[in-house]
Amino acid sequence: MNILNLLDVLEDELENGKLVPFIGRTMIDKEKSLSIIRDIRLSLPEALRQAEMVKKERQRILAEAQKEAETIIKEAEQHIKTLVDEHEITQKAYQQSREIIENAQDSAKQIRLGAKEYADELLQEVEQYLEQQLNIVKQNRQELNVAKR
Repeated sequence: MNILNLLDVLEDELENGKLVPFIGRTMIDKEKSLSIIRDIRLSLPEALRQAEMVKKERQRILAEAQKEAETIIKEAEQHIKTLVDEHEITQKAYQQSREIIENAQDSAKQIRLGAKEYADELLQEVEQYLEQQLNIVKQNRQELNVAKR
């Protein structure tokens, strides 16, 4: 019998005892009550062992839950760190792409300006050459006009 059942039997024995008139006390079977108490004492070690096992199991479950919670937290922190790192990498990539585009635009502008300057220099040389040729043509005409006279 387990302790709770034995306690129920003892309680029944006390409740069902005979009331002694004028004294206000209850008579119970002493031997039966002592026997129940002995049985309770004999059952206590088993109950204590079971309670100890329940306590250890509870502690094991709590420790396991704590360990699992810590693992989940570490994984979440690592995931957050990874997301932050990816975000930083993405931000750096965007910054580098903006810098590359700006450099390319600056280079293109320099090339356009250089090409315009080069074209202007070539046109100026052509203009000077043509002016020289024009002067030669004018000079030759003048010489022809002088020779005609």
